[in-house]
Amino acid sequence: MLVPYTRAIRDLVAYDPFRTLGELERAFFSGRAPAEFRTDIRDEGDHFLLEADLPGFNKEDIHVDLDEGSLTITAERRSDFEQKDKKGSYVRCERAYGSYARSFDTSGIDTEHITAAYKDGVLRLTMPKLQKPEPAAKRLMIE
Repeated sequence: MLVPYTRAIRDLVAYDPFRTLGELERAFFSGRAPAEFRTDIRDEGDHFLLEADLPGFNKEDIHVDLDEGSLTITAERRSDFEQKDKKGSYVRCERAYGSYARSFDTSGIDTEHITAAYKDGVLRLTMPKLQKPEPAAKRLMIE
């Protein structure tokens, strides 16, 4: 039986489905927000395609900034839970609010031609690769 290293020995002795469900519930309802959003980056030949999962964000709350060799994606979700008139109507508020950011190195990227699109909770950045100049033919002078 394969057991992750972090599991306690007590888990090997007796399986308790109620304990497992309790741990799952605590993990799900803990209120801890993920530290960052998930991204995939694919090499498409002449460009890279970066896809970032940002479900539940409005397009206006997502910003892509280029600065000194790095690209930073920032997304912020605001809470209406803190408003006094709405606070009393919540029975439970578990959705994570706050700002999330990730930065990526842009060396080898033509930053002037990056395009961005946001649809169905996924931000897609098409990042063209820098074209290496063809070496020009050159004749050397003989001294």
